[in-house]
Amino acid sequence: MDRFDPDAHAARIERDGYTVLPDLLDAQGLEAVRTALAPHLGGHLGRNAFEGYATERVYTLVARGRVFEDLTEHPHILALLDRFLLPGYLLTASQAIAIQPGEAAQSVHFDDGFYRLPRPRPAASLSVIVAIDPFTDQNGATDLLPGSHLWSDAEVEAFGRAPDAGSRLIPAVMPAGSAIVFQGHMLHRGGANRSGAPRLALTNQYCQPWGRTQENYFLSVPREQVRAMSPRLQALLGYEIWPPFMGHVTASHPRKALEPDFVPPVLRPPAPV
Repeated sequence: MDRFDPDAHAARIERDGYTVLPDLLDAQGLEAVRTALAPHLGGHLGRNAFEGYATERVYTLVARGRVFEDLTEHPHILALLDRFLLPGYLLTASQAIAIQPGEAAQSVHFDDGFYRLPRPRPAASLSVIVAIDPFTDQNGATDLLPGSHLWSDAEVEAFGRAPDAGSRLIPAVMPAGSAIVFQGHMLHRGGANRSGAPRLALTNQYCQPWGRTQENYFLSVPREQVRAMSPRLQALLGYEIWPPFMGHVTASHPRKALEPDFVPPVLRPPAPV
């Protein structure tokens, strides 16, 4: 972890709601991402204004290449998550986002708003956005509202009614390979792309172990693929127990379901008496 100071980054996340990790991916890592992602890009624009009618999204990214597996359990990312989330936290969303030229700014939101918990409160999730293309103030850099993770529900509602709300956000300008890590209840949005080229990024979100995940990885990632993943990544996808027994599979550890000869207990013949 050369030049990486998790305490300093955690302090910035605590104070401002976010921090920037420079050089999370080097040139070789960026090229590996582009190569692995290329077959999945080219024809799936968003279905609504929030997804973005001129935005491509590739969901379940963690299962689309080893480079995405490695990024999901990157030690710098996990070191920060360990400071804000309970042990046993989960991967809740994993996707690539390519904002095309002409895309409008996204609505201002916070990522863990579907956990209906009153504010102010601690984060129920943390989000990571990795710039594959440089983020500029013209090409759709994520717009942030520092400090808004500390706001109450009333303050969030008042901001939404303010006529100058959008002008108060700041673009997260950063070079390719950098990453933003921010608390899931900080206000932000995908920026408008006023440039002539797409803006590509990856994002992973991680939630408290008690939270329902946005993506259902038990159904979206084949068991034989999960079986080849690291134990840490298997746990992030939900193949782990949150003590004392949350997540069990008919009273057994969920990792047993990855064994090649596993048969769900409800399908097994009754044991002789």
